[in-house]
Amino acid sequence: MTAWPNRSAGPGRAQAPAWGRADRAKAAAKLMLGWVAFLWVLEVVDVSTGHALDTYGIEPRHPAELLDIVPAAFIHFGFGHVASNSVPLLVFGFLAALGGIRRFAAVAALIIVVDGLGVWLLSPAHSNTAGASGLVFGLFGYLLVRGFVDRRPLDIGIGLLVGAIWGSSILLGISPANTSVSWQGHLFGLAAGVAAAFVFRRRAGRTARTGRGDDATATPFLP
Repeated sequence: MTAWPNRSAGPGRAQAPAWGRADRAKAAAKLMLGWVAFLWVLEVVDVSTGHALDTYGIEPRHPAELLDIVPAAFIHFGFGHVASNSVPLLVFGFLAALGGIRRFAAVAALIIVVDGLGVWLLSPAHSNTAGASGLVFGLFGYLLVRGFVDRRPLDIGIGLLVGAIWGSSILLGISPANTSVSWQGHLFGLAAGVAAAFVFRRRAGRTARTGRGDDATATPFLP
C-alpha cells in the first residue's frame, strides 16, 4: 500500500509520507505471516474440536454449500495439509503483495471465489474440498504472467524464477491422474490467478500522468 502526500492540504497540515520499498516489503511480510499463522490457529481449533471446522469444506452442487466457498480456503484436513500449503503461500503471497496490499487483496479474493465456484461445480459427488492450495495455485499463475501483462522486467524475472522452482509441482497438481488432491481446485485456482493478472493489470498511462505508485494503479482494467 502506498501513501501519498495530500496536495490539497493547506499550510500547517501534515502530509503523509510516501512508502518506500522497505515499507512495502514489511507490510507484505506482516500480512502473509499473519495469514499463515491464522491458518495454523484454525487447524488447532479444528483438531481440538474433533474436526468440527471440516464442515466448512465445499460439498459440490449443494446450494447451501455456496456459503462455504470463502471459508473453505482457510480450512485444512490435518496439520500435514496446512504445512504443505504454508511455505508456498507465504512465498507467493509475499511476492504478490509487494505490488500493493489493496491489489493483492483483490487478486486473492478473485482467486478464492472463482476457485471455490469451480470446485462446487466440478468436484466429484460426496466429496469435501478445503484448503489454501487453490489460492497457492492461483498466486503462482498470477506471478507467472503478471510481469508480461504489466511489462515490468523485474516481475517477469520473478515469474520465471517461481516457474522454474515450482513449475513441476504445479503441473503434477493439476493432473487428473493425481487422485490424492483436488485437481479441479488447483486448475481453477491457476486459471483464476492468470485471469487476475489481466483484470487487475497496471495502467501505465495513469501512473505517468499522476506520478502515483503501485496501489494507485490497482484498478480493474477495462478494455
